[in-house]
Amino acid sequence: MDKAHTSVTFRVSHLGFSHYTARFSRVDATLKFDPAHPAAQSVEASIDPLSLELNTPPAGFHDQLMGKGWFEAKQFPAITFRSTKVVLTGKTTAKVTGDFTLHGVTRPVTLDVTYNGGYPPNSFDPGGARVGFSAHGVFKRSAFGMGAGVPAPGSNLGVGDDVDLAIETEFSDGKPPAKK
Repeated sequence: MDKAHTSVTFRVSHLGFSHYTARFSRVDATLKFDPAHPAAQSVEASIDPLSLELNTPPAGFHDQLMGKGWFEAKQFPAITFRSTKVVLTGKTTAKVTGDFTLHGVTRPVTLDVTYNGGYPPNSFDPGGARVGFSAHGVFKRSAFGMGAGVPAPGSNLGVGDDVDLAIETEFSDGKPPAKK
């Protein structure tokens, strides 16, 4: 995974007034990519919850989110995804289902993935062959034991249960083109 060209962001409703957006800065992943055999493709990813980046948070807010009722990062030091199935839905799109572990709870989550293109090793990119993807998914944080602040039914007073996840990433094989 090319960490310089990867972002993992999420949005949650805040009081029904806005969709608060944050991101994780420490992400790692491996990809097995074979366009000729889509069913054999796989991805594994890991996120450090302590790398949560917030927009100008009030003092202590990051620590609060890392504590009880939220990420509990000391007890659950990784958020992971391990694909279990890839189903093509179009020429450049797929549904990628996998085991998603958050807050110590593992449940299946399906991401809508778009293959943005790629190229073989060349003189332009010293990283070798490269491919890029966009992914999107929605899950309920309460299903993973993170129900703090979820609004009561019929109310927006709190932090929404639906987490809208967006991933942009590139992978390269790290092999520069062969010298001629």
